[in-house]
Amino acid sequence: MEVVIVPDAASGGELIAEAMAGLLRRKPDALLGVATGSTPLPIYQALTAKVRSGAVDTSRARIAQLDEYVGLPADHPESYRSVLRREVLGPLGIGMEAFLGPDGTAKDVQAASEAYDRALGEAGGVDLQLLGIGTDGHIGFNEPCSSLASRTRIKTLTEQTRIDNARFFDGDIEQVPHHVITQGIGTILEARHLVLLATGEGKADAVAATVEGPVAAVCPASALQLHPHATVVIDEAAASKLKLADYFRHTYANKPDWQGI
Repeated sequence: MEVVIVPDAASGGELIAEAMAGLLRRKPDALLGVATGSTPLPIYQALTAKVRSGAVDTSRARIAQLDEYVGLPADHPESYRSVLRREVLGPLGIGMEAFLGPDGTAKDVQAASEAYDRALGEAGGVDLQLLGIGTDGHIGFNEPCSSLASRTRIKTLTEQTRIDNARFFDGDIEQVPHHVITQGIGTILEARHLVLLATGEGKADAVAATVEGPVAAVCPASALQLHPHATVVIDEAAASKLKLADYFRHTYANKPDWQGI
C-alpha cells in the first residue's frame, strides 16, 4: 500500500485526476469505478478541467457505480445514479450507454446484485476504483464486520450512516432508505488499482486503522493491505494519527517521477 500525504483536498484531487488521465491515455476505454459523496468532488473537478482543456479524452471511457440505494427511483435526485450523472458523467461528457450500475428498484434485489457483479467481470473488470472511507472504516457500504470476501449484495445501513446521509434529504432521516446495493469487499479488491482519498481530522482514526492496523473486518478498509496496487491519498489532518507519517512523506518525495501512483 502506498500512502501519499498532500497539503489539502484540492492537491489530492489533482494528483488522482492525473493518474486517471494517465490511465485513459494508455487505455482510452478504461472502466473507472467511481464513488459518491463530497470527498471525491475535487477529483472530478480536476479531471473535468483536464477534459475541457484537451489534456485528456474521455469519449471512450466507461464508468462503474460503487453502490446504490434500494427503493429510490433511478431519476430521484438523490439516487446515486442521478448524483453521478450530475457530478461525473455530465461534466466529463460520458453518456449513459457507457455506464454500469446496479438496479436499486429491482423486485429481486439479490438477483440484481449478482447480475451487477457479473456485469463488472464481463466488462473486463474495473481498471481504477475510487474509494472514500467512513469514520468507522467502511468502504462502499461495507459496514464494520462485513466479510472481506463479500460480493455485491444488499446491506442494511446503520442508524449513524442514515443520520449522516440525511443532509442530502433535507435533513429528514425518514427519507433516507434503510438498504443499499454495494459492491462487496471481495468485488472491490478485484479492481486493478484502488485509490482511496480521505481528508479531514475526522477520518484520521479510520486512516490509521486502515494503513497501520491489522487486516480485520472491524475496519473494512484495512482489506486494501491485501491488494497489490492500492494508493491512499490523505491530507495532513487525515494523516495526523499515523505513526509512520514521516516515512510516507520521505518515500513519496524520493519516488521516481515516471512511476506515478
